[in-house]
Amino acid sequence: MKKIYKYLLLFIFISIAVTACDTEENMQPEGQWGLIAPVATLPESNQTIILDQETPNETITFSWDPAISTAGYAITYSVVLDTLGSTNFETPIYQIASSNSGTDTSAIVSFADIDEALSIAGYPVSEVAQVTWAVKAISLSKTAYDSQSLAITRFEDEIIPTRLYISGTATENENNLAEAIQLKRLNNSEGLASNVHEVYTSLTAGNTYKFYSETSLPAHQYGGADGVLVKSGEPIVAQEDGVYRIMVNLDDNTYSLLKIDYWSMVGQPINGGWGADEPLSYQGGGIWSSTIELVDTGSFVFRANGNWSYLLKSVVGSPSTLIMESQAANQGFTFEDIQSSQLGFFVVTLQLTSSGYTFSIEQDTSTPIVTPDQLFLFVNGTMVEELNRNGDIFTNSTHRALQVDDMITLNSAADGSGESYAISTNIGATASPDAVSVSEDSILNIGSGGIIVERNQAYTITINFASANFHWQFYNLFLFHWDEINQGWDNRNEFLMTYVHPNTFKITTPLSANYDMKFISPWDNDFGSESPNELSGTIINGGGSNIRNISTNGAFEVTATLSDDYTTGTYEFVAQ
Repeated sequence: MKKIYKYLLLFIFISIAVTACDTEENMQPEGQWGLIAPVATLPESNQTIILDQETPNETITFSWDPAISTAGYAITYSVVLDTLGSTNFETPIYQIASSNSGTDTSAIVSFADIDEALSIAGYPVSEVAQVTWAVKAISLSKTAYDSQSLAITRFEDEIIPTRLYISGTATENENNLAEAIQLKRLNNSEGLASNVHEVYTSLTAGNTYKFYSETSLPAHQYGGADGVLVKSGEPIVAQEDGVYRIMVNLDDNTYSLLKIDYWSMVGQPINGGWGADEPLSYQGGGIWSSTIELVDTGSFVFRANGNWSYLLKSVVGSPSTLIMESQAANQGFTFEDIQSSQLGFFVVTLQLTSSGYTFSIEQDTSTPIVTPDQLFLFVNGTMVEELNRNGDIFTNSTHRALQVDDMITLNSAADGSGESYAISTNIGATASPDAVSVSEDSILNIGSGGIIVERNQAYTITINFASANFHWQFYNLFLFHWDEINQGWDNRNEFLMTYVHPNTFKITTPLSANYDMKFISPWDNDFGSESPNELSGTIINGGGSNIRNISTNGAFEVTATLSDDYTTGTYEFVAQ
């Protein structure tokens, strides 16, 4: 019967259109044609469909008889679901284009997609959702609908989103859902993702917020009150200004808030040690940061509100990743105190965001260091040298022989009572220990505590207060060995000698008779001999002759001991 009416209407409409063309020649083409609505056929009106959770990929086919453009213009279709009795389908519960890019007269939708749309719209699980489905036809600027009632029974279990965001007038995103703040999804005790999410953020009292599964609509939405989470519920009202840890548990539909008055650094590195507190300032976006003087090395933790129940510690195996001590077991993590080896003023930053809970300690370069009038070098508590000053730059006068675990300190007073300076790395720490000239730079900062020596060597030190730079350097020494008689320089051996404290270099190696030799750090140091044919003698940097003192091929232990200014030295060859 619907089809008979449809085509009767078409005949009448065409007749009127022809008459109008004869009597109103000036009408625009837009008004000279019509779009006759499609006729929805399947599912039939008031049909009941039960969505089977065990077969989520099973589908429902929606079909219809085509719409007709009286001018023959192209038509596209989409299927919409909306609340029962709807006639205006501008904001439907669900919409999908028909097959073949919207040109076919059918659309296929999975059980899972239908159930998700009904879930987002707030229809309860396992219950019958009374809705209207409609086919929407569009041709140019004209739209026509036909609709049917439909009863759909949802899945037995509710959909639980894997992502969660917070947005609203009470939040830091200023109620802009596109910039909603993502919560961090926590693990369970087996290390797998759980349905518990949390976020560290600020709230404004008297305003509201909700949790969303996406940063755009449609999305699952959660409101509620008094710690009870309600799907599609009213927005939650923030009771008090402040920064909070907000936890949401989608397994039992609860939420909880812990007000964070402050996070602080507590432990051995700070003034006062474990009995003190260095608070961090909230920067927004789940980040706290402050400049803190680190006066010692050792372990520390981050503590909330001065309460030992809320401690952030380092995840074992991932030292910059943090975990709340009280949550570690439930998330399958092991933890330990955080370690620090820096000394001086540092920017300590705590980042608690959805991308991870981490911290960083970076040199504070915001305040320049004033150049002292004098600077003294101490080794293991004993003042050994006043450094030479040239403007903002201080240097030591010799190649200072230092041993592993020596403790170096710098002070502006000869008795150690002045300003102290330190670096956050060890002297001798390098990835290229066998290079000719080995050096590294570190940021100089104000701070007590010693600088550890990591490698036996003889060091020069340059300190530039204008650039807050500490530079150390040492030379390796090589025994050059070549056939000078037969012009064999290009085929020379360059034997790396081993440094032995203090200022001594040794090597045991086969040597060839009548070969020339020198002790060289190419090309800064070049030691020749004043008695080149002897197995022992004196060497001079930049002077002397090639040593030619081996008459028979064989292995020799070769030793060179240098003066602390590297101008002279002695050598010895011992047959093995």
